[in-house]
Amino acid sequence: MPRLTGRLVVASHNAGKVREIAALLGPLGLEPVSAGELGLPEPDETEATFTGNAALKARAAALASGLPALADDSGLEVFAINGDPGIYSARWAGPNKDFGAAMKRVWDELSATGADPDARFVCALALALPDGSLETFEGEARGSIVWPPRGEKGFGYDPIFEPTGLTRTFGEMTHDEKLPLTHRARAFEKLVASLK
Repeated sequence: MPRLTGRLVVASHNAGKVREIAALLGPLGLEPVSAGELGLPEPDETEATFTGNAALKARAAALASGLPALADDSGLEVFAINGDPGIYSARWAGPNKDFGAAMKRVWDELSATGADPDARFVCALALALPDGSLETFEGEARGSIVWPPRGEKGFGYDPIFEPTGLTRTFGEMTHDEKLPLTHRARAFEKLVASLK
């Protein structure tokens, strides 16, 4: 992949995700612009894996904008419930993005199993160029599901995810505390290494 400079499309309409990605891109000297700011449509996530969906979104944004594009597909996998919600993490929140209901569903399904609350957040990143070239990277953050939800910070499932070895959820951490611990940061470490 050639050295990147200038504008880079963050292929997302999720404000929380765009903010995290922009912070992680800062050290690269790139100017992130979101797909939403450019008025790009959100493609349907039709793939069966995080990496497949990230690649689909990155390619669509790169082709539509004529700029390099970075897409992330990420979600929560709870091992005792067959890795759900997995690639459907956002969809569990429904059209109104009700993550309170989504977190309750995770807890109800997990409680019904009586199994350990082990879980992980997964992030797949795809970097696409307008010429069609593509690279992908994956990172994870391991932890466990807690109930009731704790913390008002973060977004999505953060209030029910407690990283391994810590006693606070992602929802209880400031942005600066949480960011280095995330699945997204770990995927970005691999991306940054590839661009050096």
